Amino acid sequence: MDSRVGSEAVEGTMDAAGDARLVSELQERFPLAVAPFRILSERLGGSEDEVLARVVALRDAGILRHVTPIFEAAALGFTSCLVAMRIPVGRLDAAVAAINAHPGVTHNYRREHAFNLWFTIAVPPDTDLQAHIARLHEVAGSLSTRPLPNVRLFKIGVSLDMSGSRPLNHRDAPKSVRPHDREVAPLTPLDIDLIRAVQGDLPLTARPFRDAALALGISEDAIVRELELLRDRGVLRRVAGILRHRAAGFSANGMAVWDVPDERVGEVGEAFAAYSAISHCYQRPRYDDWPYSIFTMIHARSQEECDAFVQELARTHGVEMFTVLYSTMEYKKVRPVYFSPDVATWERGNGIPYEPAG
Repeated sequence: MDSRVGSEAVEGTMDAAGDARLVSELQERFPLAVAPFRILSERLGGSEDEVLARVVALRDAGILRHVTPIFEAAALGFTSCLVAMRIPVGRLDAAVAAINAHPGVTHNYRREHAFNLWFTIAVPPDTDLQAHIARLHEVAGSLSTRPLPNVRLFKIGVSLDMSGSRPLNHRDAPKSVRPHDREVAPLTPLDIDLIRAVQGDLPLTARPFRDAALALGISEDAIVRELELLRDRGVLRRVAGILRHRAAGFSANGMAVWDVPDERVGEVGEAFAAYSAISHCYQRPRYDDWPYSIFTMIHARSQEECDAFVQELARTHGVEMFTVLYSTMEYKKVRPVYFSPDVATWERGNGIPYEPAG
């Protein structure tokens, strides 16, 4: 069965067009409500039970990874970073195991480049991120390790076009983005308990916040109100459905990186961020062996399609030096777990003394 929702309905659901609309709603407009699937059924037609059955079918088909709250790590006081490593091929399996064992590593991919292992890591407040990266460099046996923190955020937000009707060069209206260096939001004990209770996969049930409400001893309405307050304060970005790109038909996940002169970074970054097919756009630091300043994530149905789009971007925006790194293996992809003792446990096991940062 073709897993692309835009071309064929997932087994047990209504039709391909309906599934495509549903996936769009899950990615972009999932309701923050006690009964979100009832609201989705009102938007899409059909009953609440039918919509829930379709969502479960998408998950069981491997297209939908999960529905989850997405929190702003920086607003919680967490420090995060993209890290590139050059790992000898013979050490790759051992390096992956060592890196994946870190509880703050959320994504880990092999890519086609001399820097062949790429992962993201997030650590709690009062934690020395650089010490963690240095230790991972050692245990992985990396030849070269380049921390690539976010210098400037132009865009973040995956929205895959499951209908197949939107060309890669389609542009959206400019989107505002939150500055990456915003002040840490003051969190109450209830805020922290709530984040612990709802993070991760939400149950695909008519009332997905019921378990969290029971655990906290408050009502589901109170859960939703608190999440709305966290969203208004910039702590919660959104609740959304996250897709498995390859299962959804987007087999070419290219990280296009661009050597843009410093004086043009703002102009080019904002222009790239307007393209719907670009889900992430950042400025990151350069190194002697890594000259690229702008990073863009592009999801396409084939490598040929992605390469052609990158060439078009280069011509349109006058960027001569660039390359595309394709992911060839996904070793880890999980949501961050906030306010867990696991990172401190990892520190103790790896001989990193606790020294409050700053």
